[in-house]
Amino acid sequence: MSADPGSIRADDDPALPNLVTLDASADPYVITTPARTGTDIELRIHATLTPFDVAAERWIPAAAGFAVTVIVHIVDAQTGRPRYLPSTEPAEWARTIFSTVDAAQGYFLGAVDPETGTHRSGQLAYRLYLDTDRRVITVPRQVVTCPHYLLPTLDSRAEITIPTTA
Repeated sequence: MSADPGSIRADDDPALPNLVTLDASADPYVITTPARTGTDIELRIHATLTPFDVAAERWIPAAAGFAVTVIVHIVDAQTGRPRYLPSTEPAEWARTIFSTVDAAQGYFLGAVDPETGTHRSGQLAYRLYLDTDRRVITVPRQVVTCPHYLLPTLDSRAEITIPTTA
């Protein structure tokens, strides 16, 4: 499937969380959808908005804002057990959610628990950081618990498109 950089728009689908208006909560915003690139594979996408306020450290300024975490659980549609799916489609969902605050990219954390950095099979985690006005900022070093890999920009993404209209 050919990727059209203009075809993914979060504002086309009312089911996607809007990061400008989403409240910080312990409960994740959940989207369940069949994977477009795999047979009998389901994506369970959890998006959370968590406030942070970290003190300055030597050579590192203080920061406050929100960490947006998108965790994509890749499971068998019948059994609910973890399945393999290349990271391309989960990354597109993360980018689509991040685009609700005009973010062209975020961070890929890998198959880890974002809070502890420990490995988690069957899931991929993504992060985006916002200031208190919900504008995108770089990752504050004080909140890093695992490696953060910059997602490629939308123009250089892989060959897949997630239409967000039903």
